[in-house]
Amino acid sequence: MDAHGKRLKRNIESNQQVSHAMNDTDIDDQPGYVQRPVRRHRLGETRDAADDVGQEWPVALVYNGISHAVMMCTPRDLEAFAVGFSLTEGIVERGSDIHDIEVFFHDTPAGDTLPHAEVHLQVVQQAFVAMKQKRRALAGRTGCGVCGIESIDLLDLQPERVPETGFLSRLADDAIAHAAHELPAHQQLSKLTGGLHAAAWCDERGAVNYAFEDVGRHNALDKLIGHLVLQRVDTTQGFVFLSSRASYELVRKSARVGVPMLVTISAPTSLAISIAEKAGLRLVSFARENGFVEYGRVDGATR
Repeated sequence: MDAHGKRLKRNIESNQQVSHAMNDTDIDDQPGYVQRPVRRHRLGETRDAADDVGQEWPVALVYNGISHAVMMCTPRDLEAFAVGFSLTEGIVERGSDIHDIEVFFHDTPAGDTLPHAEVHLQVVQQAFVAMKQKRRALAGRTGCGVCGIESIDLLDLQPERVPETGFLSRLADDAIAHAAHELPAHQQLSKLTGGLHAAAWCDERGAVNYAFEDVGRHNALDKLIGHLVLQRVDTTQGFVFLSSRASYELVRKSARVGVPMLVTISAPTSLAISIAEKAGLRLVSFARENGFVEYGRVDGATR
């Protein structure tokens, strides 16, 4: 770590202590945005100004001393992000598989080095061995969930089935409309920059209980899932609302932790629909206050 690096550390010995240690996950070293000079052109006139733009940093995820992935992220909520990524990518099976997390911020590096962060995790030996057997290099794109994967055979196209808990049968008729109405109030960085995605956790009434933002939609979802796990929230008793399209990776990540319904503002992809059907996950897109479109398992959606 260079002389200007900043370090946050959490010691984790059990899943209960994960939750306790992470109650203050809002301790962030970066605001999520920076100001940059701009020149505005409108109707033949120009003027100089300053704009708020979303921060995008390389964030290295290091497991037991081995660098596993570099993701392009907004450098906030990185502990939650690391936990969520570890779970949704199948590196660990549960929060208690992570014993220790350290976050290093290199915000004023020397020379031509970009500002960046490192998250060091100590995981159980079984998880570490399995990870080494299926090494992936994910560097290079903003929040890409499958970049650099070495073989098509390694794509997870057989998702876990979402457990049937009866949550969807308790879902209020106006829950999606209510969530669509509430979400903008939780998108503070998006309001400032116009360039970040949000992932929100909603209850059966559509109330937004938690929301996280990031330049990458996959990262925002990982931050949300990590926070839910750290706070011991039952991920089968709520739904995810995303300010993005529904891609394959988002459905896969949600299904891996048992989320019964994924709602998005924009369109789904064909593979997202297929994976949702295999997982038994309810997929809703084009969500607005006055309606939405449901894909896949439209017959018998409540359970």
